[in-house]
Amino acid sequence: MTAKPGLLNLITDVPGLRVGNASDGTLKSGVTVLVGDAPFTAGMHVMGGAPGTRETDLLAPDKTVKQVDALTLSGGSAFGLDAASGVMDVLHGMGRGFPVGGVRVPIVPGAILFDLLNGGDKDWSENPYKALGAAAMRAAAPRFALGTAGAGTGATTANLKGGLGSASLVLPSGHTVGALVAVNALGSATVGDSPAFWAAPFEIGAEFGGQGPARDYPGTQIPATKLGQHANTTIGIVATDATLTQAQCTRMATAAHDGFARALVPSHTPMDGDLIFAVSTGARPLADPVYDPMLLGHSASTCMARAIARAVYTATQAPGDRLPTWHEKFG
Repeated sequence: MTAKPGLLNLITDVPGLRVGNASDGTLKSGVTVLVGDAPFTAGMHVMGGAPGTRETDLLAPDKTVKQVDALTLSGGSAFGLDAASGVMDVLHGMGRGFPVGGVRVPIVPGAILFDLLNGGDKDWSENPYKALGAAAMRAAAPRFALGTAGAGTGATTANLKGGLGSASLVLPSGHTVGALVAVNALGSATVGDSPAFWAAPFEIGAEFGGQGPARDYPGTQIPATKLGQHANTTIGIVATDATLTQAQCTRMATAAHDGFARALVPSHTPMDGDLIFAVSTGARPLADPVYDPMLLGHSASTCMARAIARAVYTATQAPGDRLPTWHEKFG
């Protein structure tokens, strides 16, 4: 038996997880929320030079809080960190959160990308991201939109619109692994001026067009299109139903960064805030405590590479875009 995508080919193929998107077309930005039916174990790893985060210190293996209620991915740069406040409000109304005496405090770490220079109207009188976070939380469901949606609404790459992507794998062990990513990279997801994706060797079926690998590969130059704007960052989540500790989640997040490097060239630059969260719902014990975590990390990186390509492939045209979509450019 070989690994294959889950039923939806989304991170929500991991049982017990839901994703919600909220977007504002005029703003050209949005928020994506991952929430579980119950709190889940989470870790995190940063490899970009310019991250923007909220409550990620709690995810270190030596910290007291071991599980969280939700994770947010948001546009808006530092303004987008307020999306987690809206998610907290909805969770609080549901009676969820970390128990402290007689109260519950929802734990909602988050990460942001920079999409403030993408042509959207950013002249707001009140930060819109708290409301977007609440709307995304309320919309959480097993099925959700990819491409120009949620945190990927205003995302861009060096040469094409970015977007929101997801993919999954069901492993021979029975464990499920999924990835969710908002692609707003300094680098490119496609090879040179061709329609081929850097992630082509990992494509399953024609999930991002079936273009196959490129025939010619460019040199080592760095794309200059977004270099002066500092307007970058790819942020994502990998998840599994395997029973993992916080330290093992951190290791899976670290391994998943290989997916960034396989699908975006260049990645992890000083101008990107590249970050990956890792989630374990803990529903399926490990059969082999050495081999299974190794396979989970490798599978998470493969899912992440596929999710990145799917994000760019599924992006759709919108008024005021400053870059073409993959389909506009390559049909």
